[in-house]
Amino acid sequence: MLKPVPPSVCDQHGQPLFGRYAGAPDQIAYDRLDAEYRRSWWWERTHRKHWHYVALASDELFCAMAIVDVGWTNTAFAYVFDRVAKRLIASYSRDGIPGLTARLSDHPAAGAFADFKFGRESMRYEQDEYGFKLRLIFPEWELEAGGESLHVVPGMTAIARPQGGTVHTTYKSSAMPCEAGVRVGERFWKLKMIASTDHSLGFLARETAWQWASAHSLSLGWNLQSGYLGEQENVLWLDGNLIALGAVRFQFQAEQPEQAWLITSEDGLIDLVFQPEGVRAEDKNLIIAASRYQQPIGVFNGRVRAAKDKPWREVKNLVGVTENHFSRW
Repeated sequence: MLKPVPPSVCDQHGQPLFGRYAGAPDQIAYDRLDAEYRRSWWWERTHRKHWHYVALASDELFCAMAIVDVGWTNTAFAYVFDRVAKRLIASYSRDGIPGLTARLSDHPAAGAFADFKFGRESMRYEQDEYGFKLRLIFPEWELEAGGESLHVVPGMTAIARPQGGTVHTTYKSSAMPCEAGVRVGERFWKLKMIASTDHSLGFLARETAWQWASAHSLSLGWNLQSGYLGEQENVLWLDGNLIALGAVRFQFQAEQPEQAWLITSEDGLIDLVFQPEGVRAEDKNLIIAASRYQQPIGVFNGRVRAAKDKPWREVKNLVGVTENHFSRW
């Protein structure tokens, strides 16, 4: 079991409280960070990376959005994937205007908001102690969702020193049941869905890469990552318990991400096969920056367990995503 999260990510002396915890801190703030972890004003300005990601899953649709502030600019994306037709039916991607189009709070759960506006296009996520609301408005499609966050299993906070960076904090929620309305053109869905969030803020290397997997039901879920944070954010949610995992290995074909992915953990608690149903991909080269992003949407099968001496739990067709991501930012 993980220890309860401290209210702040640094102690009274400015030392980061490195570790994995259950729950969300009140705030992710580095204003009192010890000199050991500080760099020049310009370095911190250009290496400060802050994002809020939300996913919504059901048998019919998988939807996701993210708002990202990379210090010197900002960007956002959103999409709707039709799991029946096995294709993207709506997609949005926009690079914003520095200091104008994106706003993100430093509260990862209660008090969180992430906002992106560009002309008639708008995205907003907000959360308080009782629940959350998400609203996406674009000319050709819209999404509105909301749910309670009371009685939800605690999420996970990881505070770590990333490869090539100084300090980074990430909060991953557990499953949050919600209701959503989605309109794409003339089509409309009203669905019960499972939401999950990722709120991350820290000082990362100029080049950052990772593989990631996330899936959630009310009794089972996980967050798995290999790359810039090592094993620090690897956790399993199982029957209301939050279990730390060891390093995770991703086996997949980068040139064919629609093929099966094999995912195992070194501690022997995760043994999964991910079968994509489709892929959202983006490859941006802005000369001074670049991003190569593949996020397959699909289902996980396999088995997980709480400890080596515990019985296996079967995983059958649990919807979620994997990701292969490289950024020069």
